[in-house]
Amino acid sequence: MLGLDNPVHLIFLLVLLLLVFGAKRLPEMGRSLGSGMRGFKDSLSGESGQAAALEQAPPAAVEEPSTVAASLSESGASRAS
Repeated sequence: MLGLDNPVHLIFLLVLLLLVFGAKRLPEMGRSLGSGMRGFKDSLSGESGQAAALEQAPPAAVEEPSTVAASLSESGASRAS
C-alpha cells in the first residue's frame, strides 16, 4: 500500500511531524489550520461569524466620564486606608 490509508504510515507521519516541529508548536499549528478552514468554509457559504455575533450582541453601556473619575478616586482612597 502506498497511500495514507495504512495506520503505520499515519503513525510514522505523526512521529516525523513531532520531531520536526516539536510538541509546543503542533497545537498552535492545529489551531491556525482549524481557524483557516473555518474561515474558508464561512467565505464559501457567504456567512460571516463576526457579523452574526455583532448583530445578536446588545450594545455596550457607556459610563459618564464623571462616574468613571469618581469610581477611580474612590478606589484610590480605599487603597490608601
